[in-house]
Amino acid sequence: MAFKRVREYVSHPYEHPGEGKLVRKLDFFILTFCCLMYFTNYLDRSNLANAYVSGMKEDLKFKGNQFNLINTIFTVGYILGAIPSNLALYHLKPRIFFPLMMLIWGALTMVTAAAQHPRDIMAIRFFQGLAESSTFVGTHYILGSWYTARELGKRSGIFTSSGLAGTMFGGFLQTAIHSSLDGAKGLSGWRWLFIIDGLITIPIALYGLFLFPDTPSTTSAFYLTSSERALAISRVPEVPERRPWNLAFVKRVFTSWYWYGFVMLWIIAGETESFSSNSLLSIYMKSTKKYTVAQLNNYPTGVPAVGIISTLLWATLTDFLGGKRYLVGYWIAVTGIVTSAMILNPGASVASKFGAFYWAGSVYACQATFFAWANDAMRYEEDSLRAVVIASMNTGSNAVNAWWSLLFYTADMAPKFTKGMWAMIGTCIALALWTSGLLYMTDKAEKKRLVEITSENVVVEKNFEASAGEDVNV
Repeated sequence: MAFKRVREYVSHPYEHPGEGKLVRKLDFFILTFCCLMYFTNYLDRSNLANAYVSGMKEDLKFKGNQFNLINTIFTVGYILGAIPSNLALYHLKPRIFFPLMMLIWGALTMVTAAAQHPRDIMAIRFFQGLAESSTFVGTHYILGSWYTARELGKRSGIFTSSGLAGTMFGGFLQTAIHSSLDGAKGLSGWRWLFIIDGLITIPIALYGLFLFPDTPSTTSAFYLTSSERALAISRVPEVPERRPWNLAFVKRVFTSWYWYGFVMLWIIAGETESFSSNSLLSIYMKSTKKYTVAQLNNYPTGVPAVGIISTLLWATLTDFLGGKRYLVGYWIAVTGIVTSAMILNPGASVASKFGAFYWAGSVYACQATFFAWANDAMRYEEDSLRAVVIASMNTGSNAVNAWWSLLFYTADMAPKFTKGMWAMIGTCIALALWTSGLLYMTDKAEKKRLVEITSENVVVEKNFEASAGEDVNV
């Protein structure tokens, strides 16, 4: 039975002629640009930690929790930009908006190379957060606009993995730059890192400007035929759209259980990524003063590597299982509790702690699967509501993360992070409970929708029979 399901899943023919060709085109042009965009997004973002452990801390004379304050200020900008960015995508062409944001954050990344004090980086990162806020939630909105429920999980997983690849590549890039460019033209290696990161964004932005296909209803991409555009529109449910940007729309958002359910889900789940998002392994290694610059940059790359494997595995598995995205919530809950206990263990060896930090990287799987879950659940809701809910998920998570990391994961808490370990255990218990409640609500909504469809079909059949009877009498 299982083999039959696998074979059907892999070789399942598309329902419409030419659909397979359309999906391959979408994969090439949408996924390549979105993945490259997210790759550079995370490359620019994660390389702050790489620069910090590669000389920036000493050059700029960082003190106390200034490193964490920079991340918090970035998060504030990210929070302020997320919802406006997603609503902007609803009104503006993504092929214009995405590349523009890329060029802005790429320029700001290069400006970071000129920083002379931690407060300079704080100002730069605020505006960088505004620009980068468009990428993650914006792409999930776009993916939900083009792909069916059967296709969405894998594409979300591939997209999310590209960001982890950026994190991973950043460590190796810093190692290479530090060994070859440190001191060139009088600049430290960490300054060259930001210059090179910024330059990488330019050709990718130009690629998106000319080749990104926008959304099914607005696309003018030359590589899609008129029949393919019509097919793309027919693949997603047609939902009547009510005009947003008024009080009635705001009321619809805040009276919708989708908003509360999925925003709280991602607030909780986002904090289960705290070990990785706060670069705890890098800071732990730095605090021991036992590792070289190359080791400080290379060893932590194992964390996103685990994240990539876990993300692709769970994204594909939940597609195969018919969209059971909630399973990831339970996996993450177990992972967070066990890895925290391993790190809290006073008798734990260095190898055991490294293993815990690496294993904790697997929680990144929730990014792809939970946003795919939200897209699946709101597939029959209006696009503007879906756009706001998806953006609010990331906004809510980052709003909590802005102060959460300062309470539990500051650099001066290394190497034990005791408060953070206990916070992780509590967060994971809450995630398991909330996942169960949200599963109940989504199942209830789906059953209600099926009942409504059945009732409508019955009414249509009765009307048809009545009409047929009148014809016979005539």
